[in-house]
Amino acid sequence: MTGAPTGRDIAYRGFRLPADLGLGAADGVAPGDGGGTVATPARQLDHGDPAIRYDAASWTSPPVETGFPVREVIPSWTADTPPGCWLRVELRGWHAGAPTTGWYVLADWAADDATLPRTSVPGQRDGDARVETDTLVVADATVTGWQARVTLLRPAGGDATPVLRTVGAVASGRHEPPTIGAHRALPGRAGHGRVIEVPRFSQRRHADGETRWGGGGDSWCSPTCVSMVLDFWAAGPAPDRYAWVTPPGPRPVVVHAARHCYDHAYAGAGNWPFNTAYAGLHGMDAFVTRLRSLAEAEEFVAAGVPLIVSAAFRAGEMPGLDYDTRGHLMVLVGFTVDGDPVLNDPYAPDDDAVRRTVDRDRFEAAWQAGSGGVAYVIRPASVPLPPAPAQANW
Repeated sequence: MTGAPTGRDIAYRGFRLPADLGLGAADGVAPGDGGGTVATPARQLDHGDPAIRYDAASWTSPPVETGFPVREVIPSWTADTPPGCWLRVELRGWHAGAPTTGWYVLADWAADDATLPRTSVPGQRDGDARVETDTLVVADATVTGWQARVTLLRPAGGDATPVLRTVGAVASGRHEPPTIGAHRALPGRAGHGRVIEVPRFSQRRHADGETRWGGGGDSWCSPTCVSMVLDFWAAGPAPDRYAWVTPPGPRPVVVHAARHCYDHAYAGAGNWPFNTAYAGLHGMDAFVTRLRSLAEAEEFVAAGVPLIVSAAFRAGEMPGLDYDTRGHLMVLVGFTVDGDPVLNDPYAPDDDAVRRTVDRDRFEAAWQAGSGGVAYVIRPASVPLPPAPAQANW
């Protein structure tokens, strides 16, 4: 990766089960068909109202040292959960060979919403850290690493089991939002002049339809983007999976995605790892990370991998995107020959208007300031990622 700025501390580490099972501590989890599964339950847990008893087994990752003071950690995972089964995903901070925070629950997650309300867990805050929906934010603790624990749960005495395929997290240090124009576009870089033909879906076509799962189309930027990328990879759900959407409306697959990305505590479909977990249900290798700049994003476009990115801006700050948003997801599909980003922006009145080209410097500033450079990486495992930088963030 020549020419990419590397001054910001970001590190991603992922684990793939069952291959990496032995790197961590398995408590009742064993290799299964395509991942880690419940073998002999380690304990039982009562959950829900009314309470249901579950058999529980867990896998705890090894501590992941980052080499820098960590301020935020975002987990992501891919898994399958048969009816009645679910996962609990937790994180804790680490430093100098020992944990420096307690465990925090980042998700109680299931592939369907009949098993339990898929949810983040608000209200977790102490002197060391706090949970902000999908992100562990470090307060006063000394943290230079992290550890993840995933608990697999099934109805007590049953034979069904969740299958945990991947789990990882992106850790980042303190970040000063860049000034406009801080990262110069280098002429002739890989990815310039290339546009990946991701199909164009407008979320606002759903604005007058289904209003559950976050208020409807005006709020469904994230699942609409994931639906676009899944369609690009020919990996979306089969029609029988969304036949329940009645009336079908303009694009029932987007309603399906919104329902299955919905976070009941957050009351929206924009939980970052819930969206990549949804992509994982369709056979995708998917995770959340942060990128330092559009120079890093260019590497993905050159490799044929579109990215879903999160930006925030006010009307007038981004020519061509004349609306206010505190956080909006778009698909980065390419770059002009001069290096300006080409987007599929779902917040368009119709599909034809989804494709937008925006000013590079302004967009990079809105992306980095708005979310710290958050990106969903979604692609088949057979499609290689570009070479990672020395401080690997993918």
